[in-house]
Amino acid sequence: MTYKSVILGTGPAGLTAAVYLARANMEPLVIEGPEPGGQLTLTTEVENYPGFSDGIMGPQLMEDMKKQAERFGAVIKRGWVEDVDTSDRPFKLKINGMDDIETSTLIISTGASAKMLGIPGEKENIGKGVSTCATCDGFFFRDKKLVVVGGGDSAMEEANFLTKFASEVQIVHRRNELRASKIMQDRAKANEKITWALNKTPLEMQSDGMKISGLKVKDNDTGEEEVLETDGVFVAIGHNPNTEFVKGKLDMDDKGYILVDPGTTNTNVEGIFACGDVQDAKYRQAVTAAGTGCMAAMDAERYLEGEAVIDWSQTLS
Repeated sequence: MTYKSVILGTGPAGLTAAVYLARANMEPLVIEGPEPGGQLTLTTEVENYPGFSDGIMGPQLMEDMKKQAERFGAVIKRGWVEDVDTSDRPFKLKINGMDDIETSTLIISTGASAKMLGIPGEKENIGKGVSTCATCDGFFFRDKKLVVVGGGDSAMEEANFLTKFASEVQIVHRRNELRASKIMQDRAKANEKITWALNKTPLEMQSDGMKISGLKVKDNDTGEEEVLETDGVFVAIGHNPNTEFVKGKLDMDDKGYILVDPGTTNTNVEGIFACGDVQDAKYRQAVTAAGTGCMAAMDAERYLEGEAVIDWSQTLS
């Protein structure tokens, strides 16, 4: 079957694109991946998404977005994209559990997955004190004692941000030396609320059954184990964009994020657009993802109507 547009992913970017295309009578097909709703389904209350003065639960926000897209005619199906043939038009997609489909335009909004430590107690306590997003969840930890795990720029940035709310933030890193840039290290070291637990390997996240209570670590020199008491653990060891299925077919940066023309969601292949965290390693917020989802839908619609999408990199040079 051939579609005018297929959207891969049902996070804020993909579902916003679906709303816009469906309202334009494009009848988009939306493919849900293994995590319907994206990373917001892994969080609890969302307080920084505009329009919800009392906040909203992450899973509920994504369910409402899905219903809104379906209301206007978007078709949402469960599946996993195994391959995309970009060599010919229309594009051909292989999706497990479904017949092969074709599409005139493709919007990739498969997001990015936070890297996790893979230790006991981590997965079970996501949303119960374990987080991968300080901007999303820091507000809930006013006057609390927190731990940030990581040694790169992201960890330093998260730790500094969390000191706006927390009484103390302890940075845990498995090496004595940090990977972060000097300016980010200096900024963290100058922050009086930040303490350090270097050369320590996280072993286990402990909880009281309701929320996180401590992080067990091992000293890499002595082998001695201890429990760092904490009200929350923020894992800041990076993200992996979910782009493996188009590797070698679309231009990406060295971390695997899809490159788009400035001011658009155009990839290097005409008719293929990228939005949300799959092309954003900087902001990674639901509201910015939704904004680029709107852009991708409008870019795809204009492409289908034969309009040239402006390449702002040329107009600004």
